[in-house]
Amino acid sequence: MTPTLIITVLIAYFALLIFISRITSKEGDNESFFVGKRQSPWYIVAFGMIGASLSGVTFISVPGWVASSQFSYFQMVLGYLVGYAVIATVLMPLYYRLNLTSIYTYLEDRFGFWSYKSGAFYFLLSRTIGAAFRLFLVANVLQILVFDAWNIPFVVTVALTIALIWVYTHKTGIRTIIWTDTLQTLFMLVAVVLCFYYVADAMDFSLTTAIEQISLSEYSKTFFFDDVSSASFFPKKFFAGAFLAIVMTGLDQDMMQKNLSCPSIKDAQKNMFWFSIVLVFVNLLFLGLGALLYLFATKFGITATGDDLFATVAMHEQMPIAVGLFFLLGLIAAAYSSADSALTALTTSFCVDFLNIEKREESKQVKIRKQTHILFSVILFIVILIFKLINDESVISTLFKVAGYTYGPLLGMYAFGLFTNWRIKDNLIIPVVVLAPILSYVLQLMAPIYWGFHFGFELLIVNGALCFLGMILIKKPN
Repeated sequence: MTPTLIITVLIAYFALLIFISRITSKEGDNESFFVGKRQSPWYIVAFGMIGASLSGVTFISVPGWVASSQFSYFQMVLGYLVGYAVIATVLMPLYYRLNLTSIYTYLEDRFGFWSYKSGAFYFLLSRTIGAAFRLFLVANVLQILVFDAWNIPFVVTVALTIALIWVYTHKTGIRTIIWTDTLQTLFMLVAVVLCFYYVADAMDFSLTTAIEQISLSEYSKTFFFDDVSSASFFPKKFFAGAFLAIVMTGLDQDMMQKNLSCPSIKDAQKNMFWFSIVLVFVNLLFLGLGALLYLFATKFGITATGDDLFATVAMHEQMPIAVGLFFLLGLIAAAYSSADSALTALTTSFCVDFLNIEKREESKQVKIRKQTHILFSVILFIVILIFKLINDESVISTLFKVAGYTYGPLLGMYAFGLFTNWRIKDNLIIPVVVLAPILSYVLQLMAPIYWGFHFGFELLIVNGALCFLGMILIKKPN
């Protein structure tokens, strides 16, 4: 597959996204950009959220992760179901009742100014890092497949990647993204199904045989109950999945912004329930594909592992050219369906939570929003380049580890707000939300030494609990 062919496909793909953007961007006001005028059909939101939730991280890293962790990730996926149920029944009714644009304004009503700003800051930090991780993947693959051959530096690849997102989202934001994400989710799912089929066919497997070989392989072990200290221990993975779903979806402006664009709470809840059910089967498909890729690699002597495996197999000489093209389209669709909404959510949060855009003169609001959109495009560009320098492990593992630190304070603050009636000394919240991640990090380092216990992604729960306890210490007397 030549670089010229790849570029041709990319141009056609992004031309389609820009065409959709043109159709949906008749009105460029802030209400369209932030909440899509609250007119998005729930089933369109649900389907598009699959791609936004999975992202290029899942597309690349989940299959590559299978060799080191088998199907243990599915334990987290089952935990997601619990987390999504909490979102649909506890958090979403709250957001709709308060008619929120930014979900972090709840913290100001509940606790005060500093709690509000702290929550919004941790979202900006979390989502900036997460979006950079995701975009790094697609930029890195494009660099290897196309731009290295033309001696174009990685910095130019990253700039082009972000610029393309800006082009089709800068005018109407979430209103456009609802529809472009639906198209990109479709591309991603078609790509993974066809890649599964072609890889199985290259090994002379029927669908039934492929499933049998996967289930008989060393990779298919799913549930782990034998070692409490292991990061794969079922309760640790399951509850980590539940809480990760709550914080990375329910306490995340990016994911909730799509839900808040639905006309009513009932529509938003239908979206969440259907989305969560479909997501289980999609993740299982990715894990199965991962096992199949490793079986293929063993048979044909491929040494690539981890995040490099899928791309290596897709471009292998045994694969028809269609596999490479579908892989590329699937990866780009997965990465962009997550990153475009992240850029919009970062813009929304900063405008509403820090610039108080709703209190500015109406004639200046659109200009401020557009400038902020460009600002976060530049920030993502810089963070991706930093990540390129320091990355040395599976991206999905890194992403969840970072989430354990940055989303923990949000988990603690929202839990305290929802499950207690106490008020706090708001001016003391910053030491609490700073110390909780630091103490979590120290605990993660010390636990293996003193107790022989290794924290996995459940460190998020510990972080949130420490923040919760800290808020008890600063609560106001009755």
